[in-house]
Parts: sequence; C-alpha cells; structure tokens
Amino acid sequence: QVQLVESGGGVVQAGDSLRLSCVTSGLPFSRYTMAWFRQGPGKEREFVAGINWSRNTYLADSVKGRFTISRDNGKNAVSLQMSSLKPEDTAVYLCAARFLSGVAMRPTEYDYWGQGTQVTVSS
Repeated sequence: QVQLVESGGGVVQAGDSLRLSCVTSGLPFSRYTMAWFRQGPGKEREFVAGINWSRNTYLADSVKGRFTISRDNGKNAVSLQMSSLKPEDTAVYLCAARFLSGVAMRPTEYDYWGQGTQVTVSS
C-alpha cells in the first residue's frame, strides 16, 4: 500500500520559515518525481515545487527565491524549505508522486497524494 505522509505545518508569522517533510512508503521512491502542491480556501490546487529523479528542481514563480525542494532517497522523503513566508502562502500543502516522468504542474499528472499539512501565515 502506497502512503505519503506530510508533516511540519503550523501557524507562523509573516517572514518566518517552515520546513515541510513528506515520507513515502510502498513505492520505489527513487523512480518517482515528487512535488508539492498547495490549496488555499476556495482555491484550486496549485503547483509549488517539484524534483525529478535526477534532482532537477522546478519552482512556481510565486515561491522562487523563498522555497527550496530537496529529496533524500535513502529516507524515501522529500522536503520543502519555506522562508520569508507571506500570508498568501496560507494553504494546505500536499505531497504528490509521479512515476518515471518529469515534473508536471497539473495535479492530474500525479499518481499518488498525501493528506496534506496546514500552513497558516499571519500578518
């Protein structure tokens, strides 16, 4: 059974940092492209960052220079380091996995999803 479990969310103030983690099980992690999406209240799910099996990374324009994505194949985990957080970053952040394909920005391109972790940034 494939599982993706996110952690690290919380309530922070604008300008603060958070590190999200997603630990996977039940899949050959090194063969999967991993990504983070987010979904704010009443909004569509949007791409935040992705990293493929070659560790090439892609970031949404809205988070470039503030967020970093990384992966640890030994731990079957992907992380999202977020800094200089803004109120508009408030959302549920979800981890997603895509088999043997590059980073995609459409949620429908991903095979597996976690349940998400809430990030709330107050002004």
